[in-house]
Amino acid sequence: MDNLRRVFTPASLILGTVVAASMLSSCSQDSSQQAAPSSTTSTTTASQSEQPSSATSSTPQAVALDPVQLRKDAASLMMVGVGNFDDALFAIQQGAGGIFIGSGTDPQILTTPGRDIAELHRIAGRPLSVAIDFEGGRVLRHRGILGDFPSPQVMAQTMTPEQVRGMAYDMGRSLFAHGINVNFAPVVDIEAGLEVVGDRAFSPDPLIDATYATAFAQGMSDAGVRPVLKHFPGHGRASGDSHTAQVHTPPLAELEKLDLIPYGKVPVAGAGVMVGHMIVPGLGAPETPSTINPAAYQLLRSGSYPGGQPFSGVIYTDDLTMGAVTSLMPTVQAVPAALAAGADQALWVSTAGLVEAIDATVTAVSEGRYPVEQFKASVARVAG
Repeated sequence: MDNLRRVFTPASLILGTVVAASMLSSCSQDSSQQAAPSSTTSTTTASQSEQPSSATSSTPQAVALDPVQLRKDAASLMMVGVGNFDDALFAIQQGAGGIFIGSGTDPQILTTPGRDIAELHRIAGRPLSVAIDFEGGRVLRHRGILGDFPSPQVMAQTMTPEQVRGMAYDMGRSLFAHGINVNFAPVVDIEAGLEVVGDRAFSPDPLIDATYATAFAQGMSDAGVRPVLKHFPGHGRASGDSHTAQVHTPPLAELEKLDLIPYGKVPVAGAGVMVGHMIVPGLGAPETPSTINPAAYQLLRSGSYPGGQPFSGVIYTDDLTMGAVTSLMPTVQAVPAALAAGADQALWVSTAGLVEAIDATVTAVSEGRYPVEQFKASVARVAG
C-alpha cells in the first residue's frame, strides 16, 4: 500500500486516496431488508466549533440559471430505489442521476432482455449510476443471480488481502455484467460487537480493516465498478440502529483514535464515500445527523483528522427515509438539506417524492439556500 499514489480523480478508477459510501437502506442489517470509511486525540478547529450551514448563504446569481437546465441538474443529484423496470423508467424520465437495486426490486430487472438494466442505460442515453449493496455475507442483494460470497469478517479471517482483491473482482464483474456500476461497499466501520455492523466489518483492528477494505475496493475498481466506503465518520460504535432512530457515536476525539483511521489509509481513487446518519458529539451543530451536518462533509472533504487526506470524489448520503432523519424532517425536506450540507447525491428508498424533491432542490438553489457554485460542483462530480 505504501507505493500507491494518493491522488483522487473521481471520474476514473485509478489508485489514489479515498476517504471513504437501499430498497434498500445502504446500511441494512441483513439481506432480507429493503434498500438503496493514525490515532491522536486532536480535534480540528472545524470539528470543534459549530459550522455555519451553507443554507444561509446568499447567491443571487442562482436565479439567473436557465430553469430547464437547473431542473435537469437538480434531478441528477437524486438516487432512488426502484421496485421494477417501470419504476426505474419513471425515475430516468424524471432525470434521476441514479437508481438503487435493493432486495425488494423485481429480479427480472436483472435477467429480462429489453426490460433490464442494459435497456435502462440505453434509454437514459446519459451517465446513470446503478447501485446496489453487495458487501458479502448477510448483505448480498439478489445473490441467487449475482452470486454468493462470504462476509467481510470471514474474508479477513480466512483469506489474504490479495485473495480478497480477486474475490471482489469476481463480485464486481458479476455486477458489471448486469449493468450495475456502483457498489455501496466495502463497510469500513470498525467491528465493535454491535449487531448493526458485526460481521459486515472486516476487523476490530483499524489497520487490518483498512488493509482488507483497500483490497476489496481495488478489486471492485478493477472490475469497472465504483466502490463506496461507508459509513463516514464511523458507525461501528454507534448507539443503535439508524434505520429506526437517532444514534450517537463517541465524541469526535474518540473517533479520531479508532473509527476514522481507515478513511486515511484506503488508497483507491475513483471510489466514493457514503455518509451515515450518526450524531457525532463535537462535530458541528449538536444533535445533527452527519448526513445533514455541514461539518461532517467539511471533515471528509478537507481530510482534517489525524492521518486524513483531502477527498474530491462523490459523496452519497445513506437512505434519507431512515428513522434517524425522518424523526427530524420529511424526506422531501431532507434531500435539499443534505445536498446543501455537502452531499453530491441524495439517496432514498423509493421513487415516492422524487418530483417533489427535485422541486425542493431547485427552489433551494434559486433562493440561495444551496449555493450555486457548490451545486454546480456536485453536478460535475456526479456526471463524472
